[in-house]
Amino acid sequence: MIIIPARLASSRFPKKVLADIGGLPMVIRTAKQVEHLDDIAIATDSLEVIDLCRQYGYKAIMTSDTHKSGTDRINEAAQLLDLNDEEIIVNIQADEPFIEPDVVHAVITRLNELKKQKAPFIMASCYNAVNDDAAQDPNLVKVIMDVNHNAIYFSRNPIPFNRSGNATYFGHIGIYGFTKKSLHDFCMLDDAPIEDIEKLEQLRAIYHDKKIAMVKVASAGFGIDTLEDLERAKKIFLGL
Repeated sequence: MIIIPARLASSRFPKKVLADIGGLPMVIRTAKQVEHLDDIAIATDSLEVIDLCRQYGYKAIMTSDTHKSGTDRINEAAQLLDLNDEEIIVNIQADEPFIEPDVVHAVITRLNELKKQKAPFIMASCYNAVNDDAAQDPNLVKVIMDVNHNAIYFSRNPIPFNRSGNATYFGHIGIYGFTKKSLHDFCMLDDAPIEDIEKLEQLRAIYHDKKIAMVKVASAGFGIDTLEDLERAKKIFLGL
């Protein structure tokens, strides 16, 4: 199941999940991008979003308004939906109206591989190659992997440090997949010091010695965090 967390409050961009993207509210546009891949549920803290989702025929789950992260929100939704512990759950943020279905499919495929291998903890995400200029942007999270394509570290700084002049940088794409049990286990872990320092919740798994399987993909999608991003999105839909 794909669960889309859609918190209505946003300090930088209030009610951004309702912003118009090519004639549809952003959260609905995001859902339509991936609805053919799996069942969709939208987890929110807003009756306005609940009503909107029902209007467009999507299942919507009311969750707490005190969650620290979208991952905590989808964990509550998974419990409320009474999903099987082995159900694959993919977290796609509501502000990703350009997410490519092939990217999500690649993550789902990797999760199914981990299930067949009976991995004790199942969590996967994805990344793509980025240029040096993009690597300097603290809003773009970078990741480095080990020989088995598991994440070693995520940072807002460019990693690795390019002392040799030959570094290749990889940007993290913020799609996460788990089994329901692993999602619950992740949310039960204590916060990690590195998580709070970098403000990156995925570091919690690494700190507690949990593997995050990473999949390399090609992606030109981008999240909408600001009004400037929204204007960029509108230009794309208008073909400008």
